[in-house]
Amino acid sequence: MKNSVLTVTLLIVGIGLTSCDAVEKDPNILYSDEHKDPIKELEIDNIPSEDMPFQKLYYVPVYSNIYGDQDSPKVMLSATLSIRNTSLDNSMYITKIDYYNTKGDYVRPYLNKSIELPPMGTLNYIVEKLDDTGGDGANFVVAIESEANNISPLIETIMIGTFSNKAFSFTSNSVEIEDSKTDAYF
Repeated sequence: MKNSVLTVTLLIVGIGLTSCDAVEKDPNILYSDEHKDPIKELEIDNIPSEDMPFQKLYYVPVYSNIYGDQDSPKVMLSATLSIRNTSLDNSMYITKIDYYNTKGDYVRPYLNKSIELPPMGTLNYIVEKLDDTGGDGANFVVAIESEANNISPLIETIMIGTFSNKAFSFTSNSVEIEDSKTDAYF
């Protein structure tokens, strides 16, 4: 009888541990202050206006991996996409965060709805070290709108990795881009 109870207990614990939801392992949730998805927390149903005076598109490079040496040619990196609203007075609206791979193929969206980033607010979003879907030349395309024409968002990626007994980090800054599909983003 004791063996049956112990077996059932171990089985239930085992099922509970192996069935952990991927959301519970998402670093964006685990490492956030309130253990909630930072994008979901900022989502809004509608932006205030369909025709915002500030509408810009940004290219943000991401390095999922870099070359190490002959013994370990591929060093995997974790990356954080950081979008900062530098305005003291005005919100900005992020309407798209799309992820592309080295070949320029669309991989996935990061937004289901637009998000509002309040004055001086920051959105940080982690791309896992083991997520190699983008490759070494991955990038984000970020669309931002605002009711104020003088918004200056700071958008960058921060990559962190380890190689042998060394740790390193570096950043990449965004570049404003023009695209024939720009109207599709806004």
